Amino acid sequence: MLVLVVDSSTPAVTAALVEVSADGVVSRAHRCTVDARAHGELLAPQVDAVLADADARPRDLSAIVAGLGPGPFTGLRVGLVTAATMGQVLGIPTYGVCSLDAIGYPAASGEPVLAASDARRKELYWAVYDGAGQRIVGPEVSTPSVAAARARELGATIAVGDGAHRYAEILDLPVRVEPRYPDATVLALLAAERIRAGAASERLTPLYLRRPDAVAAVGRKPVLP
Repeated sequence: MLVLVVDSSTPAVTAALVEVSADGVVSRAHRCTVDARAHGELLAPQVDAVLADADARPRDLSAIVAGLGPGPFTGLRVGLVTAATMGQVLGIPTYGVCSLDAIGYPAASGEPVLAASDARRKELYWAVYDGAGQRIVGPEVSTPSVAAARARELGATIAVGDGAHRYAEILDLPVRVEPRYPDATVLALLAAERIRAGAASERLTPLYLRRPDAVAAVGRKPVLP
């Protein structure tokens, strides 16, 4: 089954095509551009590009997998709206995966690992995974010092992800170079059981964890004294 994977939860805008079979998950095409300000401009052309790279058409897709975040409001919703819209138009199921899982799961090395992405405002989105790559705490949003304290309590011996690179000094853990951003093939791998089973399409509910930076005004301010 040919599956489209999208993730826009971090500055890395990602689109990929993977083949899901009984034997595993294999990448067919992949595009990733790191630009925190251009999610809306980049994702749709990258979806077109991976389809072209694999000599495929939208009607060849069997399912769509999307990273649910956590991530900043504006960027994250680009990927989820794209996935949901394509799923509805094509009549194929959509499946969501926590984006941090696609960082923490492949970094599992037999001991707990902290996966972190940049949440801006000098904070991190983070989760802790056991040695088998299963999430045991999170996702949460907090300052790096709070994330570091919780990770130490849980026995984490390594950190991974863009947020870990940005705040390595505060986290005080060895930082693995990769994966820095959610891995598209891992997102598909974590949804593969649902894909193979033909599970019902899922509502793609974003993991914002906090309110958006910009909110609508709730009232009018008087302009006269």
